[in-house]
Amino acid sequence: MLLWINGPFGGGKTQTAHEIRRRLPGSVVCDPELVGFGLRRMLPPDLRGDFQDLVSWRRGVVEVLDLALREHDGVVIAPMTVTDPRHFAETVGRLRELGHDVHHFTLLAERETVLKRLRERRPGRLLRFFAGRNAAVRGDSWAVRRLDHCLERLREPEFAEHLWTDHTSVPKTADRIAVLAGLTLRPNTDGALRTQLRQARVGLKHIRFD
Repeated sequence: MLLWINGPFGGGKTQTAHEIRRRLPGSVVCDPELVGFGLRRMLPPDLRGDFQDLVSWRRGVVEVLDLALREHDGVVIAPMTVTDPRHFAETVGRLRELGHDVHHFTLLAERETVLKRLRERRPGRLLRFFAGRNAAVRGDSWAVRRLDHCLERLREPEFAEHLWTDHTSVPKTADRIAVLAGLTLRPNTDGALRTQLRQARVGLKHIRFD
């Protein structure tokens, strides 16, 4: 089974994916973004656009996830924003055509909620603390520029199942996804402080500088 977790940048995809992995024995996170960043780094800086526009990214993601789904004995989780219907058809749709059990979820929130989350992300705050107030992670500015487009596109029916997360914690969002996919997660027994520390650690590992 594949759980593809969609949503705007800053919408909680990565945190939710790792929360499910933590509480679902045998599951694994396979991040399609890593394929994209590898392809971007192969190109001269002036040619580094949106890696999703590369056919090699879409085909590579399908090839890697197809292999993981066929050979790995457990649920595969892919956190990745996809807003272009053609790209969606060539990734999520193609994996379904190959016979895989794909459950797609889009995490949504109001614009103000996402902006607040972007401002309060611990990794970005930590970087600015050491590097200066004006320091910025590339992903932050990219996320803000693309936010309105993402929220508009991802509300379309083709990107269901939609899960609104304005008033829902990451563990509870993971619980909702598990129920909808017919999975059973281990109970979440962590307190608030431990949850915050774990999520900060996940965020630090996923800071993008290029």
